[in-house]
Amino acid sequence: MNRAVATHNSPRTWFLTSSLSPLAVRLIRQLLTHGDYVVACLPPHEIEHDDRSSEFRELVNECKSNRKDREGWKERIRSIRCDGRVMGQCSAAVAEAKHVFGRIDILLCCTSEAVVGTVEELSTTPTTQNLVRDQFETIFFSQVNFIKASLPTFRAQHTGHIMILTSIGGHIGTPGMPIYTAATWALEGFCDSLAYEVAPFNIKVTIVQPHKEIQSLTNKIVFSPSLPHYDSENNPAPSVRDMLTNVLNLNPETALEPSETEIIQRYPKLPPSAMDRLVGETVYALTAIGGHENPPARHIVGFEGAEAVKEKLKTVTEELEDFVEASVAVDIFESELKNEVTQGKAKAEGRPEGAGDPPSTTST
Repeated sequence: MNRAVATHNSPRTWFLTSSLSPLAVRLIRQLLTHGDYVVACLPPHEIEHDDRSSEFRELVNECKSNRKDREGWKERIRSIRCDGRVMGQCSAAVAEAKHVFGRIDILLCCTSEAVVGTVEELSTTPTTQNLVRDQFETIFFSQVNFIKASLPTFRAQHTGHIMILTSIGGHIGTPGMPIYTAATWALEGFCDSLAYEVAPFNIKVTIVQPHKEIQSLTNKIVFSPSLPHYDSENNPAPSVRDMLTNVLNLNPETALEPSETEIIQRYPKLPPSAMDRLVGETVYALTAIGGHENPPARHIVGFEGAEAVKEKLKTVTEELEDFVEASVAVDIFESELKNEVTQGKAKAEGRPEGAGDPPSTTST
């Protein structure tokens, strides 16, 4: 099947690296309603989990039904079992997508899971240390594999849009989730560099950052064994472990007891109406930005997330200004850069240029 280059409002072919999350299922419905084509990758270890795959199975049944408002859906979706951690499977999935639909317009890297545990809690045993590797395999390496597999297709088309669904964890560290944050930053750093490399081929890269809860509450959560030193009673740092546990305990099917010896895994189960509200903004952002002729390099979803990132950037800027003299103190050339920097700081503080600055020691 060969189609002309898709515009933003015409049918596009989406390739989702993971399609079983509640967010992905709702996004796919929106895309099929719009008339788009969807390649839905299904991680084997998740498709066999009945609770995890139940919403996607319902979607498949809708596509096969005789409902008038679902007409044509079955022909516009392709499900592919694919383990993103295996490069060969990623390449095969991309090849199948191109064979079935003729092209790929948007690659959406949306695979995620959250490992909860402090640095020390994740260092206690070989088993907990393996959680660190697993986190990077899931969030970083699997998505890199899909990106590498898709690049030859995008280059040949001389068009394409790579979208990365992460979280504001790409800007802000979270106590109790250091490895999740590290893997997220690694993927975003990779994509920042990639964007420059592929721009000459008309390939766009966008990082979409919803609030942390969006990804955490729609994907698997893995709790490492806890250490008493980091209990909320002993440690003033905000406890992500407690917050996520409280949400899971609202549903008897996902309730858990904290453990100091066992690794606990859960897929959150929120009421459908609550899930709709949770992911609605993100689904809208993805459909609005995907395939856009001039998409943003980064997009923060939601007011709270945007405000949190602004506050972090404000802190970074203030610290740069506070220590700017230390940054230029070892300027061996005593160039004009130092004067420009100190003059800029004086203007920011409302002082006359040169007032309060140390005398120059430049000699001729």
